Order: sequence, then C-alpha cells, then structure tokens
Amino acid sequence: ASHIPFPFLYQTTNKTKMQAARSRLSTKRKFVADGVFYSELNELLTRELAEDGYAGVEVRTTPHRTEIIIRATRTQNVLGEKGQRIRELTSVVQKRFDFADGAVELYAERVQNRGLCAQAQAESLKFKLLGGLAVRRACYGVVRFVMEASAKGVEVIVTGKLRGQRAKGMKFGDGYMIKTGHAGQVYTDTAVRHVLMRQGVIGIRVSIMLPHDPKGVNGVK
Repeated sequence: ASHIPFPFLYQTTNKTKMQAARSRLSTKRKFVADGVFYSELNELLTRELAEDGYAGVEVRTTPHRTEIIIRATRTQNVLGEKGQRIRELTSVVQKRFDFADGAVELYAERVQNRGLCAQAQAESLKFKLLGGLAVRRACYGVVRFVMEASAKGVEVIVTGKLRGQRAKGMKFGDGYMIKTGHAGQVYTDTAVRHVLMRQGVIGIRVSIMLPHDPKGVNGVK
C-alpha cells in the first residue's frame, strides 16, 4: 500500500464514508417508512373494524411475505362469512401499499381479556355515548368492568361539551396508576378516541394499569 499515491487513498476513504452515510440514511428512511405504514394501516383498521372490538395490529415481516395480525374481541366478524371480509381487507392493503400477489397475509387473533384492553374499552365507551347514555354512567360502567377484569387501576378522561355549551373535562378512576418512568410505559395501556356527537366532538382517553403476569396472558410479563 506504500506505493499508492496519497490522494487516491483519500478518495477511496471518502467514497467508503459516502457509502456508509447512504446506508445509514436508507436505514433511517426504512424505519420512517415502517412507521408510516403501521400508522396508516392502524387508522384504516380502526375505522373499518370499530364495531368489531378492534384492539390493535401487529406487523411481522419475513423474507418471503408480510404477516399482519389483527387483534379484536369479535374475530368472527373480522373474518366475515367464509372469510370474505378478511380477503377484502387483504386486497385493500395489497393494492394500497403495492404488495405483490401473496406477499401479504392478514390474520385475526382474539383478545383474551377485553377488560384489560384500552382500545376495546374506548370503543365500547364511544358507542355508549353515541347511543345517548349519560356520560357519568357510561364512564363508571367502563371503570367497574375494567377493575373486575383484575386490572391494577384505570383512569377514564372525557372532555368536550358534555352538558350545555361550556366545554369541560371529567376524570373517573379507580385503583392505582403509574404515569412516570419506565414502569409507566410498560404497564399502562392507553387509547384515545374522538366521538362525533351532535353538539360537537367529545374526546375519550382510557388508561389501564395492567397487572404483572409471568405468562403474559392477563398482563405484562
């Protein structure tokens, strides 16, 4: 390497640096693209499967295909008659995100304990309010249901024009809730929903403090 002129060495190192920067950038772009894909998919399924107890989605990427696992409380409704609805959803996802034929698969998974699922409870509360049930009664019903499902704690916040023209917020809670630190991120399940009422939009936030479960079925491992 001693007889190679110095500028040439400098050029090669520069080229290597540029390639490394490009690969780093593409990795960054990949993560952003994955995030955008997940959020758009989640938004689609939230709107489409609201009445079927939609409780989240998980995307698993393998070298051959992408598997999308839809978690819901009523899986039979998600699948539809003879699996027609899930095939329609697969087709929509495939066309929207330019997947090749057979490159994407959708599966439905039942939520074991819907009392510990914040998304399912937020949807339940949303439909109660749309049905004309009093806010206080609807919220206390959700709080009681969650606590009976062996949750450590629950908090329901409802904001907007609840009665009259003046907007206000109401908080309902039971048990205990960790909001800060790593435990707050790991043990709390949170969901936010917007309810389009006649008098205006009402915001709902349901936070559930999950119990510790070594098996990971009824809580966090």
